[in-house]
Amino acid sequence: MTSYTFQLTGHLDRRWEAAFDGFTITHTFAPDQHPVTLLTGPVPDQSALYGMISRLRDIGVTLISVQPAAPESTDGAVT
Repeated sequence: MTSYTFQLTGHLDRRWEAAFDGFTITHTFAPDQHPVTLLTGPVPDQSALYGMISRLRDIGVTLISVQPAAPESTDGAVT
């Protein structure tokens, strides 16, 4: 299973963590000081990835980017 970070425009309220089970919400700012939300969590397969993108569209957020997390080696070191 791969972990992904979805970067969204604006600050998504933390109550959405319950709707996106297993994901964490982090608030930050873009270089131009506009608010950004990072939604990070596990995505089991490509179908689930497309489903997640659809859910974000359905709630009306603007998706900036989707990035897979760096895979970890079996000894725990990031590769």
